[in-house]
Amino acid sequence: MTKTLKLVIICLLYLCPVLSLQAQKSPVDVIKLVADRILKETSYQFTDTKSNGQFSELNKLPQVGNFTMNRYNEWRYWNGVLGIAFFKMGEQLNEHKYKSYAEANLQFVFNNYNLFKKLTDEKRLKGMEQLFRHALLDDCGAMGGFVACGYKNDNRKEYLEYLKKTADYMLNKEIKLKDGTYARTWPYDKTVWLDDLYMSISFLCRYGNITGEKKYFDFAAKQVELFTKYLYCENTGLYFHCYYDHIKQQGSAHWGRSNGWSILAQTDLLEYLPKDHPLREKLLQLFRQQIAGFSRYQSESGLWHQLLNKTDSYLETSCTAMFTYALAKGINNGWLDVAYIDVAQNGWEGIKSMITEDGLVKNICMGTGTSTSLSFYYRRPTPLNDIHGLGAVILAGLEVSRLKPVPLRLE
Repeated sequence: MTKTLKLVIICLLYLCPVLSLQAQKSPVDVIKLVADRILKETSYQFTDTKSNGQFSELNKLPQVGNFTMNRYNEWRYWNGVLGIAFFKMGEQLNEHKYKSYAEANLQFVFNNYNLFKKLTDEKRLKGMEQLFRHALLDDCGAMGGFVACGYKNDNRKEYLEYLKKTADYMLNKEIKLKDGTYARTWPYDKTVWLDDLYMSISFLCRYGNITGEKKYFDFAAKQVELFTKYLYCENTGLYFHCYYDHIKQQGSAHWGRSNGWSILAQTDLLEYLPKDHPLREKLLQLFRQQIAGFSRYQSESGLWHQLLNKTDSYLETSCTAMFTYALAKGINNGWLDVAYIDVAQNGWEGIKSMITEDGLVKNICMGTGTSTSLSFYYRRPTPLNDIHGLGAVILAGLEVSRLKPVPLRLE
């Protein structure tokens, strides 16, 4: 036996227990790596865009200059998903630091509301524009859901004022098609984006739970039906990313994360929807229909592709996390047969393979608009630890950790 071969064998003997240990990490251990890294990286400071100077005492900011803020403090929908995930993590694991983190992020914004508005109006601060704009579902949907979680823990009047403003916007002011389907003016007037199912329902179901008013659940349930009408493809069992009302035509792409937003929205709605709601059975049928559809496209690795029906597109983590969360939640709550447990567990194995030992997540597609060109989706970059998928990864790990391979009775 050569010295080189001996060295290789020794290295393998040393590494195998380490690799085995990594493979055996529980879902909770894995998501703690992700969450604890976010805790460490969050800074309630402003950075001067010219000098890079850091300011933690916001009442002592210079009277001139422009500022940016920590990406986890910005008022962006992805931080809404992340905040909701941290609330769930703190409650499920009974670890105060995660719930406290979510609460601190909300308090940071509302304690400094007037200052943030002044700086935003003066165009000197980047990161809070959507808090004051309130003109898209992206501005207030997921963040509204986050605020609703905060309000359940702290009945702060500023939170309630924001929730009421968001409810009025969603029901009365947001752009819709003639039949009431949510739509956008970009890239063409009256374009329906599948993403908006989550950007609306993440708020509506939680606000309905707070107020006890049936109209919010009715409105959310109707959106699920309408989005399915315009975007579901019977041939593939998948949803298209968009629908162009001006040409009465669906888009070209079965984009992974947009399908993820759809099932995440339906999962949220079923969680909060009253058991006796007249559309509950229909919503369960649509939920199971989508689960069956995308489950057929899972890769051998457990991950799903960026374009779900295109195996030459890259494997993508955020849609996998959303699908895995919905699968596990469906099984745990009796909405799905336990037969789907393999799909959920394989999904988690795929997610885990994309998380480094220091809690960084790989292969998350960056923010994405709509396009009629599939090449647009093929080429979307995947920056390391892109924030668009971090909340979904935590949610998936939490729900998978609750899986028990025991048959459950369906509703």
